[in-house]
Amino acid sequence: METIDITKALAENAFSIDTLWILIAAILVFFMQAGFALVEAGFTRSKNTVNILMKNFVDFAFGSLIFFIIGFGFMFGDDIAGFIGTPDLFFSNGWEGGVTGLGFLFFQTVFAATAATIVSGAMAERTHFSSYMVFSIVITMFIYPISGHWVWGGGWLSELGFHDFAGSTVVHSVGGWVGLVGAAMLGPRIGKFNGKTNAIPGQNLTLAGLGVFILWMGWFGFNPGSQLAASGTDNASAISLIFVTTNLAAAAGTVGTLITAWIRYGKPSLSLTLNGTLAGLVAITAGCDTVSPVGAMVIGLLAGVLLVFSVSFIESVLKIDDPVGASSVHGVVGAFGTLMVGLFSTSDGLLYGFGGKLLLTQFIGVVSIGAWAMGCGFVLFFILKKTVGLRVDKRVEIEGLDIYEHGENAYS
Repeated sequence: METIDITKALAENAFSIDTLWILIAAILVFFMQAGFALVEAGFTRSKNTVNILMKNFVDFAFGSLIFFIIGFGFMFGDDIAGFIGTPDLFFSNGWEGGVTGLGFLFFQTVFAATAATIVSGAMAERTHFSSYMVFSIVITMFIYPISGHWVWGGGWLSELGFHDFAGSTVVHSVGGWVGLVGAAMLGPRIGKFNGKTNAIPGQNLTLAGLGVFILWMGWFGFNPGSQLAASGTDNASAISLIFVTTNLAAAAGTVGTLITAWIRYGKPSLSLTLNGTLAGLVAITAGCDTVSPVGAMVIGLLAGVLLVFSVSFIESVLKIDDPVGASSVHGVVGAFGTLMVGLFSTSDGLLYGFGGKLLLTQFIGVVSIGAWAMGCGFVLFFILKKTVGLRVDKRVEIEGLDIYEHGENAYS
């Protein structure tokens, strides 16, 4: 009679469960691409819908290829001086951990595509599609993986103790800061600033609302999936906490923006409130594993309030035209949420009596990654602007990018 190795069987079972979990979570994160596409299309004008949808498809298509070919190696390869991973063309060396290497590759691929997609919204309605393809590739190949290596690949920030569980800064702020620089260098859409700040209404808030619901759902893969395991009581408890903190922060962000916008503008704005939901989700992403449910509510609420003032400041003071508020939702709020870990972490946060060491580390990480993203973004967009061009002609912008850039309309 064959003897069964119980320990080996349990380990193999845990390996299978954990791999299946991150693949299911990755599918949810992949579906967030649809959410981003709907939000961006809904917040912009119908004449640019084909362009918006095309960019979201291109982000994931090119992102998947580029991250597989070289980006993954830069991010998770053997550490070189704390700055970058050893290049690993075509995933040749694989990856070893608690799940299959290919499963981990796919999970990280959908994250990389998210970082690139964020930039699309900030630069919408006036960017050459060819230029967009170039910087989407560069973000996935170079900008995102290198700063990601600092935190998740064994780089210098991870050695310092920087905590960003699922990417408030690694994913969202990187996309938000690159988008902010791109929007500034592009200049505002025609008619946005004519002596005053003019609203340019989007075509369909129903689409935007559906997109936010999809993103809210997708975040239950984004954050809990980053546990990278589901087997055993410890992982089950951790995932359950992350589900609750993620949801509470989203709900509190919604309420925070709703109330703030109502008080400030006299009406409960749907468009701002939708972004408030996303602000709560972005803010909790860094510390969803280490804050309490009450802490998550406070972080989400504050993020919702901050969102309203950030959007106003970037538009009215900086005079930067961000059609969907991506730089506020992902850049500003992502940085804020990362800093809040230093206060609200139940294991080493300032408010729990552990001193300010983690808060200082979080600040160093936020500033360093922000400077990296903005610096790289400036160089990239400057080169594109001086070579192939960054912005479409005035006539194309007025009549719509769909016909001139793609030869078709979304609504015939």
